[in-house]
Amino acid sequence: MDPAVRLASAVADPIVSQLLLPVEAAPASLKDATTSELLAHLVSFRGENPALSYEGLLSLSQELVELASAAHRLPAVERAPIAVVLSRTLWIIGELDTTDVQAVRLGPQDYARRLRSAVPGADRELTPDAAWFHDRLLVTVCLHLLHHLIRRSPRLAARLPERAHRIRQLIDLNDVEAVRGLEGPGGRPSVEDADFEARYADSVVEQYNRVTIYGIDLPNPNTPDNWSLDATYLSLSAEFDNEGAEERESDEPVLTADRALSGHERVLLRGVAGAGKTTLVQWLAVSTARDALPPELEALRGRIPLVLPVRRFAREGFPAPDDFLTAVRHPLADEAPDGWVARVLTEERALLLVDGIDEAPESERGPLRAALKRLMRIYSGNFCLVTARPSAVEPNWLADEGFDELALAPMNRDQVAAFITAWHTAARNDEGKDHSRLDEYRDKLLASIPLFRELRGLATNPLMCGLICALNRDRSGSLPKGRKELYEAAMEMLLQRRDPERRVLYADAVRLQRAPRERLLRKLAFRMLTEQRAELDMDEALEEIQRSLPAIPSTAGQGGPQAIFRHLLLRTGLLREQADRSMEFVHRTVQDYLAAKEAVEQGAFDLLLAHAHESEWEEVIRMAVAHARPGECARLLTGLLAPGRTGMQRNRRRLLAAACLEHVTELDPETHDRIRRETRNMLRPATVAAARGLGWVGPIVLEMLPDPSTVSDQEAHRLAVTVTRIGDDAAVHYLAQLRNRASLELRAELAHGWRNFDTDHYAEEIIGHLDPEGLYFPVSDRVELAALRKLGGRERVQIVGHFTPDELLDGLVPDQLTHLWLAYDLGVRMDWLSAFPHLTTLRVNPRLPRVTGVPEGVRILS
Repeated sequence: MDPAVRLASAVADPIVSQLLLPVEAAPASLKDATTSELLAHLVSFRGENPALSYEGLLSLSQELVELASAAHRLPAVERAPIAVVLSRTLWIIGELDTTDVQAVRLGPQDYARRLRSAVPGADRELTPDAAWFHDRLLVTVCLHLLHHLIRRSPRLAARLPERAHRIRQLIDLNDVEAVRGLEGPGGRPSVEDADFEARYADSVVEQYNRVTIYGIDLPNPNTPDNWSLDATYLSLSAEFDNEGAEERESDEPVLTADRALSGHERVLLRGVAGAGKTTLVQWLAVSTARDALPPELEALRGRIPLVLPVRRFAREGFPAPDDFLTAVRHPLADEAPDGWVARVLTEERALLLVDGIDEAPESERGPLRAALKRLMRIYSGNFCLVTARPSAVEPNWLADEGFDELALAPMNRDQVAAFITAWHTAARNDEGKDHSRLDEYRDKLLASIPLFRELRGLATNPLMCGLICALNRDRSGSLPKGRKELYEAAMEMLLQRRDPERRVLYADAVRLQRAPRERLLRKLAFRMLTEQRAELDMDEALEEIQRSLPAIPSTAGQGGPQAIFRHLLLRTGLLREQADRSMEFVHRTVQDYLAAKEAVEQGAFDLLLAHAHESEWEEVIRMAVAHARPGECARLLTGLLAPGRTGMQRNRRRLLAAACLEHVTELDPETHDRIRRETRNMLRPATVAAARGLGWVGPIVLEMLPDPSTVSDQEAHRLAVTVTRIGDDAAVHYLAQLRNRASLELRAELAHGWRNFDTDHYAEEIIGHLDPEGLYFPVSDRVELAALRKLGGRERVQIVGHFTPDELLDGLVPDQLTHLWLAYDLGVRMDWLSAFPHLTTLRVNPRLPRVTGVPEGVRILS
């Protein structure tokens, strides 16, 4: 029987829930997952002193009939008789010996049949149409009743997972159809919805049009510590990451993220910590809410951005549509019209932005994926962007739901320069006393990054680039080298030196030096690590501080937990308070660094090893190795190699051991040799996807790879895929041994890796030696364009960065160019190509808009 008379859960649940006793009044036996309970004991209208009388049940039945008849032109005269029959049918629940488990196992249709059969002839006075309406409405009421039972009794879902899943799916389908049945002419929003959507759009802009540029902490606590997204947003780059493909040619260009997203309804975006995933989500939300999207994203115009940070609901599970705003604690959650989110999804007007799958514990990602897949199948016409760290989820994690995979590309030199310039421009708005020297700091940093490999390797994402800018300013141009050293210097800057050096001595009554500040922050970070949390509510944070204060003598007499917390919040720049009074660190990487230091301090090595195969613990373990003393370091690394895990978990732990070697300060030779010995054979990747995955291990891989002269062209290509992702001078030396091979696939990979290394050095060692036959040479920035011209130009050139026609006219060699590949939309007519007399072919990436003004005689390929 099809429940063709439908009620959206937003209106049905408040009524149906009154049919059951409150959870606290239900039998204690329900807490036992092995028992069942008679539904007669759970309903609110039976027993000695029922909470709901028969008259109350009749009133609820009348309300259900009235709501359901809205979309069914049911004559008013028939509604009261239907309500009487419905109340008699529901009343019988209290007399049957059906248990809750049996009812869920039956499902809504069969359970409705059982109720009807228990009151034979109850509908004899109804007309045929009214009887039909009653039967279908009864199925819908039973559906909502069973769903309510499952939601309040997790044991039911545990005992009958398939039935529970099916009932949840039916609820979603029912909601979609119920909303469609109530849509107005043309499916346009109601006046109430339209009014709320205008206020919601304003709130999205207000909430997300701010961005913190890391490391600019202001001495005045009343001064804002963030800047307009409009003024500081850097257009990020992305590339398609089709892990299933065995071949990797340069036909998948690096594009700006907005162009890369163009034409895709569903995207899984990967990016390392600090790469700008959340900033991109903010930009999409604000631009959509403002109706200020670029032409490439025209398909998003008019959509409603729904931002869903996973950390907000990681433990509770993916929320139902009508709980979206409540789950993320949106300030307008209580003002949304009933069923608004479900209507937006049903009308296919939503832009879903699910940010940070890696913020959920690994055990919760499977259920999150299942819920997201179910949502996208039911509300199939909505756009969806999901973000995650690269190793947080497996390749093709959502491929069966039509999600394409993108990866945020490292910032190129032009983007790094743009970020550094924007950072120093924003710094002019703070209350520092060195504004007259900001241009000097900027220019010195711009000159230093190309010269120093360590800085070049670190300044490839907004987080680390911002941290480098802050430290450069703080140290008047003297920068530390290496990841751990950068964070140590940041802690010194933020926790010890900044306030005294800026004479901010009396911002509050608390006087704490770096050590106690850091120790308290480490306690908070470690608790969040062990509980696998991305945030703590205020009571939990204060509880942790209260527990820690007696062990830190310097905090004595400084105030209670509230005063200490406010001091840490306002004076360190490392914490952020949300509107709902929860707290989080300004970035997950900062939390990981501090938690790792505390883990080493507490000797929690068994805890680290127990979670070493989980992606969200990788950075913690790397930093723990960096903090650990030699014996502790050996214990951690040998623990990573210990037997007990199998398959992917074992491989991940072993590769993590290899990756940790670059962070080791001192390690006994025996352990070092053992790691190299046990991971050597893992570093002969059999697929391109595996080859890409080795890049995160770092420079230590180079010591274990096979002699390039002994491998086939196919394996040489896979090795090149790995090595071009290791930003180290030694990588160039290894790649130079592959440069003379004829394989076009290999040569294309070597050319594609240019952007990951020092331009001139790579051009001299690799680019200048590649056989140009059939090979397009990619150019991503002005430095590469100049280097290619210095080599005399090439016949085939691929443009994968933003240039103006004048820059290309100056940079390309006119007499050389015969084939030009545009993988980046220049946004102008192509008349200027007439300056290249030998140009025969213009290749345009199909993801880009159609080109115009191409000179006659030039063939266009796409």
